[in-house]
Amino acid sequence: MSWARTLPAAAAMVAALDMAAARPVLAQESDTLTVAEAVTMARQANPMLRAARLRADAASERVSQVGALPDPQFTFGLLNRPVGDFGRTDQQMTMNAFELKQRFPWPGKLGFSKERAAHLFEAERLEADESEAALVSRVKSVYYQLAYIDRALDIMRDTRDLLRQFEEVSSALYSVGRGLQQDVLQAQVAVAGMTEDITVMEQNRLAMAARLNSLLARPATVAVAGLQLPTAVGEIPPVDSLMALAAERRPALRAARERALAAEAGYRAARRSVYPDFTVRLGYGQRPEFVDFMTIALGINIPLWAGSKQLAQRREMQAMQTMEEARELDLYNETFARIAEQRAEAERSRSLGELYVTSVLPQARAAVESALSAYRVGQVDFSTLVQNEMTVNRYEIDGVRLTADYQRALAELEALVGETPGPVAEGDMGGER
Repeated sequence: MSWARTLPAAAAMVAALDMAAARPVLAQESDTLTVAEAVTMARQANPMLRAARLRADAASERVSQVGALPDPQFTFGLLNRPVGDFGRTDQQMTMNAFELKQRFPWPGKLGFSKERAAHLFEAERLEADESEAALVSRVKSVYYQLAYIDRALDIMRDTRDLLRQFEEVSSALYSVGRGLQQDVLQAQVAVAGMTEDITVMEQNRLAMAARLNSLLARPATVAVAGLQLPTAVGEIPPVDSLMALAAERRPALRAARERALAAEAGYRAARRSVYPDFTVRLGYGQRPEFVDFMTIALGINIPLWAGSKQLAQRREMQAMQTMEEARELDLYNETFARIAEQRAEAERSRSLGELYVTSVLPQARAAVESALSAYRVGQVDFSTLVQNEMTVNRYEIDGVRLTADYQRALAELEALVGETPGPVAEGDMGGER
């Protein structure tokens, strides 16, 4: 092979290196699934969220049940009829008996039971809101992870195409004795390694797309359209402000307070369980051939086994109240710790992302351009050029990953705080080089 045959390949490599120094922003797909659309679909179709809402609806129906009086009991009987002649009514004790009986709990028992049920219903309603917030956070997390994978794949495929052109040129130079065999082998290893990474990432995308479809209540094989990855914009409020918002607005914290109040109402009802309930009986005895009878009676239950029943119930509800208060405190502490962690994660990702954009990536690209110029005049070897290009590839992927990490941390903060904790992100993070 002559030098004339290697020149076109060398020119192609130089052109490819020039393109690598300033690769354009990746084009967005026309058919795009926005994060707002994904969240709306999940809210409308996710079966677990629907189950949480139905559980709250069921709890609302218990309030009126526990606050109502026990059902009255009506009794009718044919009393004192002769065994041998059941139809005779001329005996003085023979009568048709009618009785109405109603039990009335001790004052406060029904009221506190109803109050407990109302607090439990409110807790279920708030926990359904918490389930929705957790679902939205999960959808956004998977969405941004999938968006990161898409952009990382684009960057990796572009880099692999460039490495293949490196391989072609190194092979051409080696065939005419103007290159080294190790350059050819290094280019082949780089292409194979990038192909391996792409294969792994493509399988990760299949799994992540199936996870997103599951959250949207769609079949796992439904194709996921182009996804957006907004860039980080603005500052996140300080931890103290986020904690104050969470204490006021996070549904899980409000639900924990409602459960503690429910346990308190249950304990107050249990304190009255030792007091007797009243039973009122109204009876009427119809005697066909004699004067009719009427009965009015008042009965009470005797807490004879209070030590092992009513008092044990009181101790049980007291322990439940203490338990719910401890859970509430633990949830507050856990919420505040997670807020601090996720805010730190968001700030770390945002700061490093800005550093990559303003410093690391420009320097890495400048190193590629410098190596390109030096390679053209034979001042650096082929391995330096490949290594510099792989460094740019790694930093570009890391930059996209940091943007996705920022958005995922922001989504987690939103669920913890109960609202969007920072400014709305704008723009889209593509594979700009």
